[in-house]
Amino acid sequence: MKIRAIRGLVRKDTPIYYQMRYSGIAELELAGGGAPLCAEVDFTVETAPAGGKTVTITRVGAVDYPLVPLRKALAAFVRALDAEGGLPV
Repeated sequence: MKIRAIRGLVRKDTPIYYQMRYSGIAELELAGGGAPLCAEVDFTVETAPAGGKTVTITRVGAVDYPLVPLRKALAAFVRALDAEGGLPV
């Protein structure tokens, strides 16, 4: 399984300055090819006092795929997107 992209990323307002919440639609490509699947996702990127970042996937829409590997792949994709500066400010 591969995450192709997260479309329609929107940052949600939060009163906590070190916590950023986002929502969007993830395009998923399953092994074996075929048409990509789409699922709504919500996630949080939290900055620790020492500067490290924690990504938490809070919601994944209905997808016929095991959630644990899907959440791990989404978290890795979000970390890479954040490192590249691809998340909305």
